[in-house]
Amino acid sequence: MIEVRGLTKVYPPDTVALREVSIVIPDGQFVVLIGPSGAGKSTFLRCLNGLIAPTAGEVLVDGESVTRARGDHLRRLRARIGFVFQQFNLVKRRSVLENVLIGRLAHVPRILSLFGWFPPRDRVAVESVLARLRLGELAGRRADSLSGGQQQRVAIARALVQEPRLILADEPMASLDPALARTVMDLLSQINQEDRITVLTSLHVLDLALAYGQRVIGLRDGRLVYDGRAAALGGKEIEAIFGEAGT
Repeated sequence: MIEVRGLTKVYPPDTVALREVSIVIPDGQFVVLIGPSGAGKSTFLRCLNGLIAPTAGEVLVDGESVTRARGDHLRRLRARIGFVFQQFNLVKRRSVLENVLIGRLAHVPRILSLFGWFPPRDRVAVESVLARLRLGELAGRRADSLSGGQQQRVAIARALVQEPRLILADEPMASLDPALARTVMDLLSQINQEDRITVLTSLHVLDLALAYGQRVIGLRDGRLVYDGRAAALGGKEIEAIFGEAGT
């Protein structure tokens, strides 16, 4: 379970990205985070896994505070939280296999991880995930030789081999065409349903939010302005999130 209490983030000197956001997300939900550009979506996701420290408030995952965690404790908490970035964040000159192995770093002793050594069981786990995501034949290919859709699937595979309790995805289809965007959403939905992994993804396309979200959270100007079922989103609610024109 994710519990967010009064989350606030101010970037110097006085840019307020989040304003006292409080939510609870139970295990197993597929949640879509929507809002206009600058609403605070990316900041919110990065606060959830400790990539950004909030100015005030607290984030708890399974009752453990992410915001208070430091060092190895934070490393162990982050291992439960897979993160899929908008721009993939792959090591371009490394192979697909090597990129996905990065997702196992939290599961090996720190001294071994410094040398890039992984036990055979980790390589078996990676190969299994690559096969599941139809990437097995690309294991030896350099990441920068792949298409955008293939790179995003590699990024999802890297998150999945962490054996996470939660996957955060920051507009994972922003760099993809509409057909590939639905492929990525189908994959995240499949992982949510088959593995019972909680998924929280930010989107900029309202149609996708309505099609895939069990629950929709709307942010505007850093404030929580909607939290409910996708089916309950009407014109009034959409206007509260995006403005008069829905943009």
